Amino acid sequence: MLGQVFRIPQKRAVFKENLFKEIEELGLKSIGIVAFISFFVGGVVAIQTALNVDNPMIPKYLIGFATKRSIILEFAPTFMSVILAGKVGSYITSSIGTMRVTEQIDALEVMGVNSLNYLVLPKIIATVSFYPFIVLLAMFLGVFGGWVSGFATGLFSSDDYIMGVREDFKPIFIQYSLIKTMVFAFIIATVPSFYGFYVKGGSLEVGKASTQAVVWTSVVIIVLNYFLTQMLLG
Repeated sequence: MLGQVFRIPQKRAVFKENLFKEIEELGLKSIGIVAFISFFVGGVVAIQTALNVDNPMIPKYLIGFATKRSIILEFAPTFMSVILAGKVGSYITSSIGTMRVTEQIDALEVMGVNSLNYLVLPKIIATVSFYPFIVLLAMFLGVFGGWVSGFATGLFSSDDYIMGVREDFKPIFIQYSLIKTMVFAFIIATVPSFYGFYVKGGSLEVGKASTQAVVWTSVVIIVLNYFLTQMLLG
């Protein structure tokens, strides 16, 4: 499958048009849900940390430190990828699966078009190139949401939170998160495409394939997260 996907596109103008369409569908339309979830999850992480750090011997700046590490290392790259696997993965499987059961893919192949290259490659490039920007946005809004929660609840001061965010900042953690994101983005594009491309039957089977694609994409992301963490930070 991948051998046919990564061939040079036959018509670059058509490929370019499909690529921008996929960036809009898979990337730009996901920014809203990513921003909403990141902001409030960052606030929840900061509040929970503040409520559990009630010992006067523990400095308050650790709230910002813990929120920053949690958001950057795990929430932004991993859990946002799982969320996108549900939103984007179901869309990819259903769109390609519908083309399969309505014989549109067969028509492309009859015309001599490399259907895998035509349908899947733009999705892979769109996700791998655009999702790192989404994750950077999730990191910023998550940390910002933590600051807003402290300001709104009064559980910790802005100065303490900002001090914790700045404490022991390591750029390598950003690189680690972006590497994971690119791997997860590849999985989000390919696994649902596989289930959609090889679906058989009618609309009911397309729905089942979408469910299976989301489940297996999430499972692969979680498993790969374990091994990538061991490789990159171990």
